[in-house]
Amino acid sequence: MRREQLEHVLRAASSIAADPEILVIGSQSVLGAIPEDRLPEEATASIEVDIAFFDDVDETKADLVDGAIGELSPFHETFGYYAQGVSVSTAVLPEGWRERIIIVETPNTAPGRGHCLDPHDCVVSKLVAGRAKDFAFADALVHERLVDPEILRDRIETLETHPMIIQRLRSWVTMHLPAS
Repeated sequence: MRREQLEHVLRAASSIAADPEILVIGSQSVLGAIPEDRLPEEATASIEVDIAFFDDVDETKADLVDGAIGELSPFHETFGYYAQGVSVSTAVLPEGWRERIIIVETPNTAPGRGHCLDPHDCVVSKLVAGRAKDFAFADALVHERLVDPEILRDRIETLETHPMIIQRLRSWVTMHLPAS
C-alpha cells in the first residue's frame, strides 16, 4: 500500500461514517510516520487498512465502513485495497500510545484525519497478535532500522496482557537487540 491509498481510505471512511477522526491501528499505520520509499516490502504488502473510530462503542461506524469499502466491496474490486472497520480495543497497545499518535491530515484525507500509531507501538501490537505475517513485519522494520529494539523492549513492559505473552515478546526483542 502507498500513502496516497491510505489517504484515499481515510477520505472515504470519514465520509461514510460521518466522523473525521479515524484511528489507523494495523500495519499500514506506519505510512503515517515513515515515507513509503523507506519501508520494506513486508511493511507495505497489505492491501487492508484496519481503522477504528474513537467513539464507536457499538461498532456501528466500523460496520458501515466494512459494508461500503470493506473486503470484496465494489471499492475493493475497483481500487485493489480496502478498509476493515475494527474496534479501538482490537489492538493491545503500550501505555501512552495516544500521546504518540502521528496525524495524517492532507487535502487528500479531507474531511478525514488519520491518527496513525507510532511505528514502535504498531510493532508491539503486531508482536502481541503473534501471527507469522506480524513477525515478518516486525523483523523487517527492525532489520531496516526503522524501529529500535530498545524502545520496543521498554514499550512491551507497559502492556496490560497475559504474562506469557509478555515473556514471548521479551524473548523476541532479546533476539533482535544489538550484540554488546
